[in-house]
Amino acid sequence: MTLVSLISYIDRNTLALLAPTILKDTHLSAEQYGWIISAFSVAYMIGNPVWGRVLDRVGIAGGMAAAVGFWTLASVSHAFAAGFWSFTIARAALGFGEGATFPGGLRTVVQTLDARLRSRGIAVAYGGGSLGAVITPIIVTPIALRWGWRGAFWFTGFVGALWLGWWSVVSGREDIRRRKAISDTGLAHPSLLDSKLWSFMASYALGGLPLAFVLYNAALYLGSPMGLSQADIGKLLWIPPLGWEVGYFFWGWQADRHGLRAEGSMRAFRRVYFLLMLLSLPLALGAYVKSVAALMGLLFLAMFIAGGFVIISVAYATSAYSSDHAGFLAGLGAGSWSALVALTMPWFGRLFDMHAYPAAFAMAAAFPVLGWALWRVLTRGPAAILVK
Repeated sequence: MTLVSLISYIDRNTLALLAPTILKDTHLSAEQYGWIISAFSVAYMIGNPVWGRVLDRVGIAGGMAAAVGFWTLASVSHAFAAGFWSFTIARAALGFGEGATFPGGLRTVVQTLDARLRSRGIAVAYGGGSLGAVITPIIVTPIALRWGWRGAFWFTGFVGALWLGWWSVVSGREDIRRRKAISDTGLAHPSLLDSKLWSFMASYALGGLPLAFVLYNAALYLGSPMGLSQADIGKLLWIPPLGWEVGYFFWGWQADRHGLRAEGSMRAFRRVYFLLMLLSLPLALGAYVKSVAALMGLLFLAMFIAGGFVIISVAYATSAYSSDHAGFLAGLGAGSWSALVALTMPWFGRLFDMHAYPAAFAMAAAFPVLGWALWRVLTRGPAAILVK
């Protein structure tokens, strides 16, 4: 699951990394690029709960093989894209297939790990995504410089094919073949009428929004107005996602160490969410940072904190609901995040076209604050224990 989330982020980040070159070669604007990202995000939003239900019902062995096979073909199709609509269709297909990534990861965690280890297990399974974002510039940049951006997408397809071969071996394990998770007795089933479910989606989507802002816009910002070349950008863009990777493991360890999931203390969740909200605010200063090194540090912090929102939100959801629905819960979380990305990326693209960089950074920093506020409103009441 670590490898599959890693591959999924290599696939999706290749376009973001090579955006300056691709936009120049295909004469696309930043706003059109934003709509292409939105197409991915809408399809990803739909794919997450769909694949979550599929994996809950038919199991992860065959379900993940089907999903990765589909998105591997979609990733290769980018090599044949030449304009707005071809990139949009290829990106939407990739997004739908990759909707299985995090439902598959969480589903595997609840099937194979004891409850007291699950936050760290989630960090391991989800952490491949942030690691993929770290290594994409290191691996893909020399490939693109040698064989062009189309060659980079052939490489992503090759990596997906390798994973499918490995999965055919790993999926033979008995705990992977099992179609039902070990149910947590006494926990509720998710309902769209439940405010706890909406609070989970709000904190996940809004708190995690800076991940998308940095992933999809950092290369454009470093290219203009910072004036760096594609080669220089490739040497730097592993740094912010490293904060995301460290954040997953740090916050996962903290959640297990302090018993957030095992005890389900609302008071403890409120303290952690408030801290995450405060630490998300410095991102608003991004456009005023003139040093490339300082900017990398700021983006590192932003992704570290956004990763915390994701891990703590999943810990909160899995403390409240039965693990029989783990795939569906993961799908709702990632799907809500993707829906928000679909809505906001064209606006970020328009702000970049207008060179309104301070407004773009301030807007990105405001979303975690809104996520914290909505979570507090939707969970207001006594600091109760979620799990008896």
